[in-house]
Amino acid sequence: MMKWLSLFLSMLMVGCTGVPENVQPVKAFEQQRYLGKWYEIARLDHSFERGLSHVTAEYHPNTDGSIQVINRGFDDQKNRWKQAEGKAWFVRSPDEGYLKVTFFWPFYGSYVVFGLDQEQYQYALVAGPNHDYLWILSRTPTLDKTIQETLVKQANQAGFDTSKLIFVPQQ
Repeated sequence: MMKWLSLFLSMLMVGCTGVPENVQPVKAFEQQRYLGKWYEIARLDHSFERGLSHVTAEYHPNTDGSIQVINRGFDDQKNRWKQAEGKAWFVRSPDEGYLKVTFFWPFYGSYVVFGLDQEQYQYALVAGPNHDYLWILSRTPTLDKTIQETLVKQANQAGFDTSKLIFVPQQ
């Protein structure tokens, strides 16, 4: 019985760290350039961010080689800020935009950077473990409409239902 329980728990812990079909993590990823504050421009709906506006994500290096993750958003209904802190690790290599993130150990989720302004690191397209999780991030609270449309098109071509994107109020 313990053998099956261990196997089941192991599958839970790694089961959400895959890469969605038709998604390729960015190569030549530079962690130092990605660190810092990002604004959530758009996302697919999910329970842990439902109803939040003014959402940001901050990434900082930890001494153990992991990355500190601080997600913050304003809950309009409760009229208060919500914050979640977690840790991220590179899954295969630090020069590939493929990480696993935990906000509640021992459960991990994928963080797959599959679209990135590799010249300036000003915008990013991020997926979770499957096509139900998608974020468009920017270094600024707004994103040029042409860039935004290009990222939405790229996500759609990768198999995401971009008609369900929520564009997050940042002002």
